Amino acid sequence: MHNSTRIVRCAIYTRKSTEEGLDQEFNSLHAQREAGEAFIKSQKHAGWTLVSKHYDDGGFTGGNLDRPALQQLLEDIEAQQVDCVCVYKVDRLSRSLLDFARLVDRFDQRAVSFVSVTQQFNTTTSLGRLTLNILLSFAQFEREIISERTSDKMSAARRKGKWVGGIPVLGYDIAPAGSRLIVNEKESYRVREIFGLFLESHSLSTVVAELARRRWKTKSRRSKEGRAHVGRPFTKASLRLLLTNAVYAGQVEHRGAMYAGEHAPIIELSVWQEVNTELRAGRRTGTGAVRAPQNALLVGLLLCKSCQRAMIPTYTAKPGRRYRYYVCRTARQKGWSACPTKSVPAPVIEDAVLDQLRNALRDDATREKLNVPDAQWQSFEQDQGELVRALVTQVTYDGKSGAVSLKLRRSEANHGD
Repeated sequence: MHNSTRIVRCAIYTRKSTEEGLDQEFNSLHAQREAGEAFIKSQKHAGWTLVSKHYDDGGFTGGNLDRPALQQLLEDIEAQQVDCVCVYKVDRLSRSLLDFARLVDRFDQRAVSFVSVTQQFNTTTSLGRLTLNILLSFAQFEREIISERTSDKMSAARRKGKWVGGIPVLGYDIAPAGSRLIVNEKESYRVREIFGLFLESHSLSTVVAELARRRWKTKSRRSKEGRAHVGRPFTKASLRLLLTNAVYAGQVEHRGAMYAGEHAPIIELSVWQEVNTELRAGRRTGTGAVRAPQNALLVGLLLCKSCQRAMIPTYTAKPGRRYRYYVCRTARQKGWSACPTKSVPAPVIEDAVLDQLRNALRDDATREKLNVPDAQWQSFEQDQGELVRALVTQVTYDGKSGAVSLKLRRSEANHGD
């Protein structure tokens, strides 16, 4: 009686986390594949044959499944072109226990086995699956330990005032040796000027407008790969980041604590503290501190016609009184001179909207078209906000002319002053 051996088509998957050394004539991927080929050859008596297609992921982490060669392997498994997946070590397939479990389950659904060359386990058996899960748990544990060690090392370096890498800020460059920050004299002058401008005006918006007038931008730099990163115009957010960065005072901030840095300061510590005390205190600036009242009638509806950006509700407070208004987002981010509309008192714009809506709803045909019941119309003065939210989709304000226009739901007609 003739016994035929079933052919087992074996695909070798290789992976390396970094691209370092991949340009060598014989690299890690080649070594992994060579070991896989030798193992498959040793199982020739069991019908194992090598799939000629290469599945090599060079420079891809094992922490996720977003890898081109792995995705191609999974597609070929779905197409029933592979019977066994062979790797050099378990963590070449995945370092994530959850991802690994998903992959093994997917292999099982297609009757595909999984083999590690240096850890001879086969997932066609329950013991093999158990052992692989235990091994991968230890691999994940080891990875977390390494991560904790790295974090502890960086914390220790920060406590000693060392620069631990990253993108340099305006005013500093990375030393040629790459281990510390050095002052860029041209940029440091601008940093001192920016701190001085804020201490003079006490206003982020005013400083942003002045920087735009001077055409000063955030730091331009060139990456190690040679890519140019051009600076951008300052916004209130990027200006605040600059003013609150302790690096400029020669300090290193870590987990809420300040440590003396190894780099030279650009700003006196007392100046930095004065600026940051003011920013933290939320002192009213030239444009007012911006906060959004929750009951603002036109929140999410009001649009600045000049720059086609939203106008957001804000207020300033003085003893015994609160002044509400809407400010254009462009003016808030880029400075008061960036938008001709700037802001509008809330009572003025809200009354204009209510007058237009009231006049439109006096017409029976309009109310019928907008599906407004008589009872709701009769209660308009008692609950104006409900009708505004139900009927108005957009309010456009032209700061140049003062014109206000409404766009209503279920109506193609616009209403305007």
